[in-house]
Amino acid sequence: MTIWFSQNTILLSLILLAAMAHEATAEEIMVKDNYLAACPTSPNCVSTMAIEESQAIAPYHFEIPLYKAKALLIQIFSEFPGTKLVKENEASLYFEVRSFLFQFVDDVEFHFDEATHTIHFRSAARSGHYDFGVNRKRMEDLRSLLEGKL
Repeated sequence: MTIWFSQNTILLSLILLAAMAHEATAEEIMVKDNYLAACPTSPNCVSTMAIEESQAIAPYHFEIPLYKAKALLIQIFSEFPGTKLVKENEASLYFEVRSFLFQFVDDVEFHFDEATHTIHFRSAARSGHYDFGVNRKRMEDLRSLLEGKL
């Protein structure tokens, strides 16, 4: 009985902490002047433009035409559970990814640099502090699925 109570108390505390954390707005996240928003100081974000080594991740590269690269990325990434394309423009894509159990939202944005054939991206938890590596794993899983197709 004591162990069950302790586990539930810890779980409830984690949920409350996550709910009280700052939630980013779409304006804070979207690409501005060809740059992705900086990652927050919390360890729940990865970005190809991050300065902190713990948040840095390599960009994707494409050799196919830009419109085909975007279409392929949309097709493959949209198959990830809980993923929804929210906004698309000429050089960027913005997705929301909702977790299954607690319905936490992660914001994932891609910026296509046609001149360098590079896809920069940022994947971050919208709220909370830790993501237990979920954002990095998601983006590396996507890299594996795109490998040899871009």
